[in-house]
Amino acid sequence: MRHPRYKLQQSTDIDAFDDHHPHPCIQSNQQPENLTIGTARVGTGNSRMNLEIRKSTFQGIKNRFENTTGNERLKGKVGVITGVGPETGIGTAAAKLFARAGAKHIYMVDYDDQALPALKKWLETTYPSTKITILKADAASPSAISTLVSNIIKENGHLDFFFANAGISQVRPRNTTPDINKAMGDLRSLARPVNQVDEREFEEVMRINALGVFVAIKYASEAMKITCPEKGKSVPGGSIILTASVAGLKANAGPIPYSASKAAVVSMAQTSAYDLAGYNIRVNAVCPGLIETDMTRGMFTLAEAAGKADKMGVLNPAQRQGLGSEVAQVALFLASDDASYVNGQAIPIDGGLSSGLPYAKMKL
Repeated sequence: MRHPRYKLQQSTDIDAFDDHHPHPCIQSNQQPENLTIGTARVGTGNSRMNLEIRKSTFQGIKNRFENTTGNERLKGKVGVITGVGPETGIGTAAAKLFARAGAKHIYMVDYDDQALPALKKWLETTYPSTKITILKADAASPSAISTLVSNIIKENGHLDFFFANAGISQVRPRNTTPDINKAMGDLRSLARPVNQVDEREFEEVMRINALGVFVAIKYASEAMKITCPEKGKSVPGGSIILTASVAGLKANAGPIPYSASKAAVVSMAQTSAYDLAGYNIRVNAVCPGLIETDMTRGMFTLAEAAGKADKMGVLNPAQRQGLGSEVAQVALFLASDDASYVNGQAIPIDGGLSSGLPYAKMKL
């Protein structure tokens, strides 16, 4: 019989809401830090030093991201970013970094376009050499994406990158209650067993996350074969970047519909890299772990309410969550010519979480 205080720790951050239990043979004021239970093997995750490191790391990331002085890694390049909506999202961070890197023209697409006009204004003011076009569209709509790509070729003569970032974790329950209750409702919905997931929800998650990626690959790859020497592109090629997830690489990081859709994204990155062999078109997937975005906001809201926000992400070797800008930095690298020999890869951006195995946390 399993000991009631011996738990198999999952790959999610359940311990952000779990209590530590001191060793019964040691007084609480004598509890050594290396016996703290419930965090990654490499550290305690709650010492004063670790908290200071965590705080300083986040501040450094934010400072680097907010710096508006860029380089010319994407100079002259034209491309698309889908899923550009929430301020803390990966797509928004990517738009800022791609413009900072000197992209010639960025098309920003989202189904909810409320935030797009303000972002467009900020980008054009901060980076006047980058043209910004916004579009309200369903990224999984073949007609919307094919029309967009056709217009890009008409307006610019070439397409160089396509960051297919739009996606959802679930069909969110309709909830108009206060934030803390909404967060709990979202998490309960996310944790439903498979027998409580409606087939229509599975289809919708697959449609947005997987079909949307297929559509991007199909139409973007054809456009990337087109050259336009008079407008700066004399060699066919381009970079297609897909947002997958560690849930597409390993089990126990998300519900079945989401995980299945992201596994499909990983497979499409690998398969299409071979399908497009010889055209100088690279296809790669980024696989975020726990990233603090609008999609994961409920989890962080609950941790903050419990006074345990500093414990989010402690199961990975980095012992923290990631930020949208950290994923966007990898997308920027993949979009640039610096990644010219990186193709068909699924790159985890998870603080090292997927590099190890789940472990049993012992509460003695």
